[in-house]
Amino acid sequence: MWAKQEEREYCFISVQSSIYTTTEVNANLSYEMWAEKYRPKKLNEMMNQTEIVERLKSFVKNRNVPHCIFAGPPGTGKTTAALCLARDLFGEGYREHLMELNASDERGISVVRERVKTFARIKSIGETPFKILILDEADNMTSDAQQALRRTMERFSESCRFILIANYSGKIIEPIQSRCAPFRFTYLSRTDQDKYLCSIAEKEKVKLQPDGLEAIFEVSGGDLRRALNALQAAASLGKPITTDMVYSVIGRANPADIREMLNLAMKGDFITSRQKLREMILKYGVSGNDIIRQVHIEIFKMKDVPERWKIKLADITGEVDFRLVQGADEEVQLSSLLARLVEAGHDIKHEH
Repeated sequence: MWAKQEEREYCFISVQSSIYTTTEVNANLSYEMWAEKYRPKKLNEMMNQTEIVERLKSFVKNRNVPHCIFAGPPGTGKTTAALCLARDLFGEGYREHLMELNASDERGISVVRERVKTFARIKSIGETPFKILILDEADNMTSDAQQALRRTMERFSESCRFILIANYSGKIIEPIQSRCAPFRFTYLSRTDQDKYLCSIAEKEKVKLQPDGLEAIFEVSGGDLRRALNALQAAASLGKPITTDMVYSVIGRANPADIREMLNLAMKGDFITSRQKLREMILKYGVSGNDIIRQVHIEIFKMKDVPERWKIKLADITGEVDFRLVQGADEEVQLSSLLARLVEAGHDIKHEH
């Protein structure tokens, strides 16, 4: 009998240990989003936005936070700054004193009347006498919800401070704007973004080539979230990250290919430039609209085209873009764009 009991206990222990090892393996296999994995935890860890970080640090030091509006483009650290401020104020248990609502999902007047009011009216226990309510995508809230929010902000300002996060602060009604301290976030500079991406590539043991770094900046333009996602997508292939790899995983054409196609057309070689166009569509799988956007950017970078002609070419590009939006055939319209460029190139030559 004792032997049987021991056997059963042994079986139970071995089953438990096997469950543990399986979980451990799964944990190791989990592939976390780098944008979340490397999200700064404290204000000191934030990149760029120096003036904003200094102002927020002074709020933490004085333990007094006004209602705030964090406005700026996506991927510049608005939500991160709000979460870092809360963590620095309340410590590791900050989630008890914080409520985060995304106004894109819940943006009606009922949410303000029920959830927001209920959270705002209850006082906080601890050193800091107020709680923080983060309203993400606040510029998507309906006008009625914003009107209801303005009254709630006034009535419960002692027990709750509001941080409204928006891409466009102009979409937030004036009465709310006048009750809040504004913070304008800007896109990250090339230097800051490169430094940050290189440090992450080092931690993740990814080989990042200088041309790959340049391509990531070209694609993201200072949006750090987009830059990190591009880096992670390119790194998943397990090879050194180059320009071609970045553009292929993002689904955008390499600007060098676009330039080559435009130069061929301007020189009068219509057939080769059209072949280049078809190659790009097959190679990168890009849509006509994406190519038009890139052509528009590259036209203004062309050094040997007079300004008067750049204006004409921009007009032609806009016309083709409109036709594509209306549902015209991509290949036909892009070919007609190249044909117009050939004509323009011919006319520019004759002018000189």
